[in-house]
Amino acid sequence: MTDTMLAAETEGGGSWLSAIADWTVSLMDTIGPVGAAIAVGMDNLFPPIPSEVVLPMAGLAASRGSFTLAEAILWTTFGSVFGAYILYFLGRWLGAERLRRIADRMPLVTGDDVVRSVAWFEKHGSIAVFFGRMVPLFRSLISIPAGVARMHWWKFGLLTTAGSLIWNSIFVMAGFLLGENWHVVEQYAEIFQTVVIVVVVVAVVWFVIARVRSALRSRAADDGDAGGAERSGTA
Repeated sequence: MTDTMLAAETEGGGSWLSAIADWTVSLMDTIGPVGAAIAVGMDNLFPPIPSEVVLPMAGLAASRGSFTLAEAILWTTFGSVFGAYILYFLGRWLGAERLRRIADRMPLVTGDDVVRSVAWFEKHGSIAVFFGRMVPLFRSLISIPAGVARMHWWKFGLLTTAGSLIWNSIFVMAGFLLGENWHVVEQYAEIFQTVVIVVVVVAVVWFVIARVRSALRSRAADDGDAGGAERSGTA
């Protein structure tokens, strides 16, 4: 499998996802299935790199005989888990108390938000980690609160491995079975990621609006109390 072959396949597409696919192919051409693990691991550290494109390329490489299908699935899952652990230990290093102090210095958020988030994660963290491995963006971010909440490292590893194995197998198999028609996966992956990004943006906008309105109401209430106190003093 060569860059020239991939360029011929992606000619006319020119999307940034195709560029990522091209880079992934070069990496796997150079160091084999370990390259797939590195690419998927980087997806955890840099969410803009979508595993929904990287994984089918590993399946395509397996269909061409560069390595076996089992190697593609095992190495990509290893990359997912390794990348997730880096962010997990970053979360443990930050810790809830440090994040609480940081949040108190930031606009629109408070240390109480961190406390509530950790409490929620302690109750629902297992489900969040398992299913989070199957959602773009959250696939990376979910590892940090797991570390902040100090989820047992072995439990985090088991849930991450299980979720990643299911997700990776689906997309690697898709690339393996589709072969040269892997573009089908790319098209749906781009739509899926766009939907998730839109949902996240809408949620962030809603959060900001809600916090700004709450702050304005609190300020109006404080001004009203201050005005009432002044009138009482004057009387």
